[in-house]
Amino acid sequence: MKKIRAAVIGPGNIGTDLMYKIFRSPYLEMGLMTGIAESEGIKRAASLGIPVSIEGVDAVLKREDIKIVFEATSAAAHCHNAPLLKAAGKISIDLTPAAVGPYCVPSVNLDKLLAEPDINMVTCGGQATIPIVHAIERVAGAEYAEIVACISAKSAGPGTRANMDEFTETTSKAIESVGGADKGKAIIVLNPAEPPLMMTNTVMVKIKNKDVTIEAIRASIDQILAGLAEYVPGYQLRVPPILEGDKVTTIVQVQGQGDFLPAYSGNLDIINAAAVTAGERIAQRLWKGGT
Repeated sequence: MKKIRAAVIGPGNIGTDLMYKIFRSPYLEMGLMTGIAESEGIKRAASLGIPVSIEGVDAVLKREDIKIVFEATSAAAHCHNAPLLKAAGKISIDLTPAAVGPYCVPSVNLDKLLAEPDINMVTCGGQATIPIVHAIERVAGAEYAEIVACISAKSAGPGTRANMDEFTETTSKAIESVGGADKGKAIIVLNPAEPPLMMTNTVMVKIKNKDVTIEAIRASIDQILAGLAEYVPGYQLRVPPILEGDKVTTIVQVQGQGDFLPAYSGNLDIINAAAVTAGERIAQRLWKGGT
């Protein structure tokens, strides 16, 4: 299979990590790294032989060979870029809070979104917890789901810190629309511990089916874990699910793959891994003629 060329808009830490993940992909080829100013990410990509530009989205629009675009800038930038990319026939994979297109969590709903022109990767906390909410909901129903994403303060850059409200709002909405909960709530905690701790996520679900067994819940979670392991090898249950009355609680941990970011930045690693997985599936569909 010939690789599909992709571009990354946003040469920061997330965009750079995306680039290294794309290097490993059997389906995607890094065709362009672009931003709006000279930066270390631009210099790094150029040193690796990747075409670079400081013309932002305009550089992508000039390249007919680029079919898939990873947006790693800001919500405002993607709201501006999205209609331009769509008009040019390019597929956007959005890692910002813009959510122009539908939310995508690969292990849950990617199969339904392969023909979409723009998909949104929710948030790091959403990618880590929504699969678990979905696994519980499909066997027991979910009247309410609450997640607490605890990440190392060192892995929370200025973008994350400036968008805390957007994180909670976007994640809460996706817990409902993708995870299936009637009501969702998300909380983010920045942990300043030294040495930095791995991303840890607590998931609490109030279930509807009082007759469900813990064995059925664990089997559903194990099934979703198998799918997650295909693209997030550092994802694991830290505390297996516990059923107390009508409440299920479990804790998951995410260790990053260390492509560019440190291993404790599992929060950034999981959203990037999810984005590249989505890009690979879309690339396979494009290679088959869009069927």
